[in-house]
Amino acid sequence: MRSPRRNSDAGAEPTPLDVSVLVPVLNEEATVSSLAERVLVNLDAMGARGELLFIDDGSTDGTSDAVRREHERDPRVRLVRLRRNFGKAAALSAGVDHARGRILVTMDGDLQDDPDEIPRLLQALEDGPLDLVSGWKRTRRDPLRRRIASRAFNWVTRTLSNVKLHDFNSGFKAYRREVLEQVAVYGELHRYIPVLASRRGFKVGEIPVAHHPRRVGRSRYGWDRSYKGPVDLITVLFISRFTRRPLHLFGPIGLISFALGFGVCAYLAALWFTGETLSNRPLLQLGVLLMVLGIQIVTTGLIGELITFKNFRRHDSYSVRERVG
Repeated sequence: MRSPRRNSDAGAEPTPLDVSVLVPVLNEEATVSSLAERVLVNLDAMGARGELLFIDDGSTDGTSDAVRREHERDPRVRLVRLRRNFGKAAALSAGVDHARGRILVTMDGDLQDDPDEIPRLLQALEDGPLDLVSGWKRTRRDPLRRRIASRAFNWVTRTLSNVKLHDFNSGFKAYRREVLEQVAVYGELHRYIPVLASRRGFKVGEIPVAHHPRRVGRSRYGWDRSYKGPVDLITVLFISRFTRRPLHLFGPIGLISFALGFGVCAYLAALWFTGETLSNRPLLQLGVLLMVLGIQIVTTGLIGELITFKNFRRHDSYSVRERVG
């Protein structure tokens, strides 16, 4: 359910704000009040015109009621309630669509992210030529298995993406608004926003932030993330590198397969000319298979190029940083 915006009846646009703090929540009734209080204290301390937007991603407890109570105390607290659990990426997208700030801060609603770090994130964004600042949980207050899995995930992602961040899993980030408006995320790809933003040409950096153990509720970190992470990384690398040039991926693989098959067949042909019998050689079948497979892979790449050309939209191929005049 969308919260009504002020002045909507008069048809006026909502007043732009300095900062919008976006908090996707799922069954976090116990933490809403404390989180709201601490976030608003920091906004007041900075003198920032801001808002705190909770996105209820299908909670089954009293999370939405708790947010409504906070809204009655302070209208800067707002609520976007989704009809069901769509996932964190969808919740973040809903938050971006409803936020009014030129700077967007995302954080988790379980109080493991420290609201007192918000000013430091914003300062890092304003001081440097950065478009996205990620909070690096240098000392994680999580169970050992999660810390080990996170380190492995971050190392693989950092190596393959060439984006030099320590903590891709961190949901505690500050963005210039245009980053989240231009980088579309779906499924579980919210963890790879820095990679997608970097490929788009935005400047990405990080600062160390405090991290606290979860004191109430339970983590929704499940076993399924162990396989979703690598699959999503492959997806991100593919769409960030080969969306506009699929033949650059399929072409080399297909040509290598064809060349290997051709080499095998050429070798067997040379043996045949010397009088060797080839009918009982499995190598002949392998050579033919590699050649056919190579042709099919290259053809797949060509079909991808045709689809890309047919659906190409000029404005999707670039991102404008600034306009003058």
